[in-house]
Amino acid sequence: MMAIYLYLAPTLPDTEELKDIELQTPLRVYSADGKLISEFGEKRRTPLTFAETPPQFINALLASEDDGFFEHFGIDLKGLARAVFELIRTGKKKSGGSTITMQVAKNYYLSSEKTFARKFTEILLALKIEQSLSKQEILELYINKIYLGKRAYGIEAAAQVYYGKSIKELNLAQLAMIAGLPQAPSAANPVNNPRRALDRRNYVLARMRTLEMISAEEFDQAARAPVTARYHGATSEVLAPYVAEMVRREMVERYGDDAYTAGYNVYTTVDASRQLAANRALQTGLLKYDRDHGYRQPKPMAPVMTLEVADNPELEPWLSKADKAHDTDWPQTLDQWNDILRDQDDMGLISPAIVRSVEHDGAWIYQNNSERWLPFSGMLWAKPYVDVNIIGAEPKQPSDVLSIGQRIWVEESRDGLLLAQVPEVEGSIVSLRPKDGAIQALVGGFSFGSNKFNRAIQAERQPGSAFKPFIYSSALANGFTPASIINDAPVVFEDASLENTWRPQNNSGKFYGPTRLREALYKSQNLVSIRILKQVGPGKAVNYIEPFGFPRSKLNADLSLALGASAVTPMELATGYCVLANGGYAVDPYLISRIEDSSGNILFSAKPRTVCHECEKQQATEAGQAQLAASELLEQQLQQQLNPETESQPEEQEEALPTAPRVMDSRTHFLMISMLKDVVRLGTGKRALALNRDDLAGKTGTTNDQKDAWFSGFSPDLVTTVWIGFDQPKTLGRWAFGSNTALPVWVDYMGSALSGVPEHPFEQPEGIVSVRIDPETGLLAAPGQNNAIFEYFREEDVPSQPVKITPTNGSGETELVPEQLF
Repeated sequence: MMAIYLYLAPTLPDTEELKDIELQTPLRVYSADGKLISEFGEKRRTPLTFAETPPQFINALLASEDDGFFEHFGIDLKGLARAVFELIRTGKKKSGGSTITMQVAKNYYLSSEKTFARKFTEILLALKIEQSLSKQEILELYINKIYLGKRAYGIEAAAQVYYGKSIKELNLAQLAMIAGLPQAPSAANPVNNPRRALDRRNYVLARMRTLEMISAEEFDQAARAPVTARYHGATSEVLAPYVAEMVRREMVERYGDDAYTAGYNVYTTVDASRQLAANRALQTGLLKYDRDHGYRQPKPMAPVMTLEVADNPELEPWLSKADKAHDTDWPQTLDQWNDILRDQDDMGLISPAIVRSVEHDGAWIYQNNSERWLPFSGMLWAKPYVDVNIIGAEPKQPSDVLSIGQRIWVEESRDGLLLAQVPEVEGSIVSLRPKDGAIQALVGGFSFGSNKFNRAIQAERQPGSAFKPFIYSSALANGFTPASIINDAPVVFEDASLENTWRPQNNSGKFYGPTRLREALYKSQNLVSIRILKQVGPGKAVNYIEPFGFPRSKLNADLSLALGASAVTPMELATGYCVLANGGYAVDPYLISRIEDSSGNILFSAKPRTVCHECEKQQATEAGQAQLAASELLEQQLQQQLNPETESQPEEQEEALPTAPRVMDSRTHFLMISMLKDVVRLGTGKRALALNRDDLAGKTGTTNDQKDAWFSGFSPDLVTTVWIGFDQPKTLGRWAFGSNTALPVWVDYMGSALSGVPEHPFEQPEGIVSVRIDPETGLLAAPGQNNAIFEYFREEDVPSQPVKITPTNGSGETELVPEQLF
């Protein structure tokens, strides 16, 4: 025995290292206001100190694992002798003998190999640990390291996994349940095997009673308690799976596999309330679109197991005589019913159910351990889907829609349950803070669980007319005014960059003749956009638009750019709209605000380019002071040469955030904003008037054959882009447009996101004037002209000519000046 000790002793690790051990903890992702979004990592762990651990749990643990812990010196001689004898005799471990200290030695240093040498090493390590650490420190290591099933490492994680509570909130029966888990955490936990876990729990309680740790009354009450454990995943306070996945990828790029185990806490820019509003708004919009296009009949549920009511009386209430008469195939236990429903992906607003019976005025469905009534009024929308443009007749009775055994989806509504279905159509929402690009909310699709493709950052689709504000901005920057007249007339282009002769049209198929630029934008006239881009030049327009945040490689340097034919992601479009919302400055979207290690030390803090409206004013002042500063510096240097013993100490300054560069002239910006506000006030964005705000602007977008529907809009405080379409591009239907498909989602979201946010008017810069013009020609209105309107101009662009009045028939008809026609 001494020879074995002398052989193994030099190989033993230093137990002092246990005091500095770093437990593997998962990556946690939080919203800006500290609410948990998600966690990643194989091991769920929340370390506790001995003082934070309930004394009753310590008693339960000692009763089940090592009741002599506070008396022994690391090993239990009797139990160990018995275990060693059996190991030598059989070569296998058949009984216990390991103390908690020995288990700590094994968990931190050794493999699970069952050999005599490993066991002896475990004993020696336990003795060293007892000499180096206090009993309380040893228990802390044990309760935070031990595996307790379902990815839970440590007792606090186990309490959260099985009960959704802190260990400090559990009752005696629940504490005993967790204390009994170390023996068989996978095979005998209360989720995988409730009966075996119950037996183990009651054994722990019996041991506690034998050791007089609890009274007879406490034992009886706890032993009779039902098993209340069920699986609780990471308790997410904010549903934002697409955001969480974006963070996970970036963290793995930064830290590799350590991202999952080092306990990093990542705080995002996401606003929790806005994220929840975005989730609801997108799902509501997609469900509405889907209902408007008919019901795709689900298939009946495949047989699971033949019903045996005699052996399962708990099923009796769920089965009618009619069901039994038809010998319907059903699951054999209620747990199996629940398993079928639980296997469905999380779909947010809709939840799964199984049709139990179909009556003349509705259907009984099974859901959430109960029977629920689905009225026929909740199915009336379910006209059969024929194709994207055609639906069948309204159902006359519930059996036209449902049949016994179907797995269906339902949605809660104010009028009761509503039949639903998982939409085939998809969509995304991106919402940014325009002053610095901080992502406030992001939803990449209807359900992350069923499809992890993040359409907000990965789907490259044509934005259609939602891109026109950038074309119009380039025109305003190159000599056009909101009153410029452009002829909306048929045109044919023979362009070398285009494959065929191009005959573009307006969505209406009509031509409107001479049209003011402002009017053409809010009416979304395609031919006007093409003509102004041709006048500016595609190359010059691309040079102007690229700094807004669009990759140059994605911008077609041809006339198709005018109609939004360059595919971009919703994130890229929203980034471009930030320039329009923030006064003309380019910002970069960002998601991670800061990264902390497990001790709360800040490892990374974002420093985004941020809009500084005062900086331009300061620059003029600073330029004037530069010469004075230079002369003062020269004087200081001379003084230093005359008095070398005097040393000047530089002042420490906080690192300022980088300033967002201006990419759009303030006057061009104001003119563009005034036109985009008219899109909401007079044009295709009228639905946004429901928000009853005067600081909203934006643009709808619909691509060829209605394959994509968009709305990008903003206030000075928030930019939001909504896209709706199919993953494999196909028509949304002949009646689907940005104005009636994407815009309602935007309105729903912005109504919540801007609730409580005061209106913030766009400021009018110097050098902008408002004058009365003739609406037909864009020229100055004649004195007393009844139909004159006000228009904004840069001072130097105010029309110099008044309109010419032709007083025929006593009317004020106007004469169009050819030079004004582009």
